Amino acid sequence: MKAVIINEAGSVENLKFTEIEKPTIGDNEVLVKVMSVGINPVDVKARAYEGVLNWIFEEKRSVILGWDISGEIVETGKNVIDFKAGDEVFGMVNFFGNGSAYAEYVAAPASHLALKPQNITHPQAAAASMAAVTAYQALVDVAHIKKGHKVVIHAASGGVGHFAVQIAKHIGAYVIGVSSAKNRDFVLSLGADEHIDYTTENFKDKIQGVDIGIDTIQGETLLNSVEIVHQGGIIVTLPSPEIPEEVKDMASQKGISIEFMMVESKTETIKAIADLLDAGSLKPAVYKTFAFEDIRKAHLEVETNRVVGKVVVTL
Repeated sequence: MKAVIINEAGSVENLKFTEIEKPTIGDNEVLVKVMSVGINPVDVKARAYEGVLNWIFEEKRSVILGWDISGEIVETGKNVIDFKAGDEVFGMVNFFGNGSAYAEYVAAPASHLALKPQNITHPQAAAASMAAVTAYQALVDVAHIKKGHKVVIHAASGGVGHFAVQIAKHIGAYVIGVSSAKNRDFVLSLGADEHIDYTTENFKDKIQGVDIGIDTIQGETLLNSVEIVHQGGIIVTLPSPEIPEEVKDMASQKGISIEFMMVESKTETIKAIADLLDAGSLKPAVYKTFAFEDIRKAHLEVETNRVVGKVVVTL
């Protein structure tokens, strides 16, 4: 099968096309013929930075990057009862770990997948894997969002952000989306109650009394978020566990929790996402699609940090 491997971190030229054997599956795995792959910021960081690549893959070489897939099952392990050959499935495979998604076939734990709803395409399903799972786990599992909560979502037009807006609104929260002005209409179309243009306004001057902050940026964004969340509120931060002491002290003084969250492949989450997609409550925005042969271009697109929704590769 065709696959893309990387031997050392660096530029997109380090993504090398090769021919390898199809993976063999374990008793609790399925073999998926891949139709679409989602490209995430973590894909780009793992490709570009040796420290990230080593952190995830523990200095194994060569490795196949990628975690988000949508495709069709062609083989099932002997213990698999939820799926059969011919089923269309999607999910985030083996995160945190080796998902090996940049390939024509992927061996995936059955517990990391859900049936693809018939009302969405394979590119949409791949787009709704890591980003949607991250948004769901941040809001539901960590922040314990409830109807009526006031929620601020930073980078609301991005991969995680655009799903977080929709999930929060589905639960019944009051949602404030922060993005640039050019994406205002998009963010409001997702269901956000308010929009703040970070290029002309400082959100800390506009809002107070927030229950939940979803921080996808850190830096000054995280610092200012502490000022708008009320006592007993929570900020879920996603980019890094390294939170500056200044921010920790401010949060402690205000009685605010700051929780770093690392997304995990979980059966209950991917099935919850599938249900939301099937009901039409969650609509993935696919910004651009690239052919498998153009996966380097897909990485470069994500690196612009200007993606509205998700970038997807199709096979």
